[in-house]
Amino acid sequence: MGYYTGRVHEVHVNAGGRLAATITCPAGAIPQPGQYILASIHNDPEAILGSPLFLSERIPEGFHTASPFPPTWGPGTSLDLVGPLGHGFDLPSHIQRLGLIALGESVSRLLPLVRENARTSGSITMFTDLPLPRLPAALESYPLASLAEMLDWPDFIAIDIPLARISDLWNVFGLPEGKGLPCPAQALVTTPIPCAGMAGCGVCAVPGRRGWKLACEDGPVFDLHTIKW
Repeated sequence: MGYYTGRVHEVHVNAGGRLAATITCPAGAIPQPGQYILASIHNDPEAILGSPLFLSERIPEGFHTASPFPPTWGPGTSLDLVGPLGHGFDLPSHIQRLGLIALGESVSRLLPLVRENARTSGSITMFTDLPLPRLPAALESYPLASLAEMLDWPDFIAIDIPLARISDLWNVFGLPEGKGLPCPAQALVTTPIPCAGMAGCGVCAVPGRRGWKLACEDGPVFDLHTIKW
């Protein structure tokens, strides 16, 4: 974990109509896909809790954030950055068919996986009902309703899902009760992370198969077989 200073270079609206931003910062402050960095206004005595920022795309001078982004932080805002924090996606090195499932408010937290794996010879497919930005030509996209009949296609699945929707996964996959997925999967579980693992407050608790897990420390990316869904 490191401590850095960054700056809001630009604020923009993404394809889903939600705020995102460009952050200029040292390379060490850029989170890996699925990780987050805790940001707060520089030297603000009232900034007790920071805001977690996720990666959408790396750029030479910093990174583009995924949504959401604090609406009161405008261009030029100086930020204190702590992290990167948490466990990100850890995909096998050789994936031939990567399936992405976006169930949150934006596809932006999964986009780094698209850009990283688009450089390989494998195929990538996104399943979502969310608005899509301009994407690499290597990526195909289908509505969520197509997932059940195409579930045998991926050899690995990466999911972005709010904590409140975990119990919906059986229906999303179209699986009969008691049947598991035909391939490994990891899930980025999105939920408020107010203390970023510094206080063990439990607000971000995720039901695991062997007790509760904290998204701020144990996640926010989990192997899907370790959480209760």
